[in-house]
Amino acid sequence: MKKHIFKLLAFSLVALLAIGAQADDGFFSREGKYNGEDRGKPVMPTQLNATWKQECSACHMAFPPGLLPATSWTKLMTGLDKHFGADASLSAAQASEISAFLTKNASNRWTAKTAPLRITEAAWFKAKHNEREVASNVWKRPAVKGPWNCSACHAGADSGDFNEHGVRIPK
Repeated sequence: MKKHIFKLLAFSLVALLAIGAQADDGFFSREGKYNGEDRGKPVMPTQLNATWKQECSACHMAFPPGLLPATSWTKLMTGLDKHFGADASLSAAQASEISAFLTKNASNRWTAKTAPLRITEAAWFKAKHNEREVASNVWKRPAVKGPWNCSACHAGADSGDFNEHGVRIPK
């Protein structure tokens, strides 16, 4: 009888530790994975669009389409004249081509009711870049510049590789 109770207690403890480790990682919450946001895979499509790469990377990294849902990309592309304080207007043909590429390759598993314009506003981003993971002063470092500058810490960001094992935070 004692062995049975001990095994039950040991199993319960292991289960609680495993659940706690997942919850502590920021991966799961009461509402589900990243508060309902699951970006889907792949983050970067195999077929890239030259116009998207050229136009978007002229000012910043051309963010992989799989980081946001189609609704977010549509909202973003219809407001290019006020693109985060800058006029990033494109010709109608360019805007249409890039919009089609982004929405076709957008996250296909987004279940949250939100459609943020900034990747940094997404619950999954906040969970993976919280104060415990990335101290707030890191964003102010000259080599980092801010949370929008993925390439500063993720060497493979341009190709859609955000594996946390490859993260190198600049001094």
